[in-house]
Amino acid sequence: MTDTLKVACLPGFDLHMHSTASDGALSPSELVTLAAAEGVEYMALTDHDTLAGLAEAREAADHAGVTLIPGVELTCLWNRRVLHVLGLGIDPEYPGWQVYERRLVALRQARAEKIAGKLIARGAPEDILQQARQQAGDGQIGRPHFARALLTRGVVSSENEAFDRYLGQGKAGDVRAEWPDITEAIAIIRQSGGFSVLAHPTKYNMTFSRLRLLLADLAQAGIDGLEVGCPNVSQDQIGLLLRIADTLNLKISSGSDFHNPSVPWTRVGRFPAVESSRHLIHHFIRH
Repeated sequence: MTDTLKVACLPGFDLHMHSTASDGALSPSELVTLAAAEGVEYMALTDHDTLAGLAEAREAADHAGVTLIPGVELTCLWNRRVLHVLGLGIDPEYPGWQVYERRLVALRQARAEKIAGKLIARGAPEDILQQARQQAGDGQIGRPHFARALLTRGVVSSENEAFDRYLGQGKAGDVRAEWPDITEAIAIIRQSGGFSVLAHPTKYNMTFSRLRLLLADLAQAGIDGLEVGCPNVSQDQIGLLLRIADTLNLKISSGSDFHNPSVPWTRVGRFPAVESSRHLIHHFIRH
């Protein structure tokens, strides 16, 4: 995919990035600094299920001359399938977020305990949960923190091996939580003044026929758009996604899904360029 990977058209932007407030490797301020260095002028911090990094990112963005678009990536369910929905341009001060975030923290903690139990049954150290919590620090605990914990304890030789053997789809540590229904995620994003966007639609292992049905259902539920320009999406897939967006009158978005500077396929501000009047970046530039 390196032939289609290019810097987004000016002004530089990235509407999907993660910090240590969830499972990213850089603090919110470090992420802003990196984004500015990479020529990103408009950035959305979209940590998993938390707004905790937004205040720090806002302060850093003001100093760096970067426009911060407050965001979040919510984990939710559609017909028992786990999906991720980006909230872009949300109001972090909306009172409903406090209750919603507390609910997600509880779900993640319960899920982490289940993951730990399954990993211990597979021979992981008895203190793997404590190790994962140390890796998470103040951030929302997730499978990447267990991967780092397994690496630290010498159970695996890399985080990729941790996912391949223990944490990836269908493995022992692939534990599903009772996440909120996607209609709840869409509703709170809208109530807080933001746009709801289905993240990385090609990552859900669906045929395009199934994906069309999903997006048609989500459009009926009030979703605003879908992410089209994202890592590892092909030009053919971009064309198909754009046609779906046109058919359903949905907006589109683009972002790197950046987590870690050591991962070469998710670099800040780099993703397949998508030219469209439906692109949300036009809204954020105007406002």
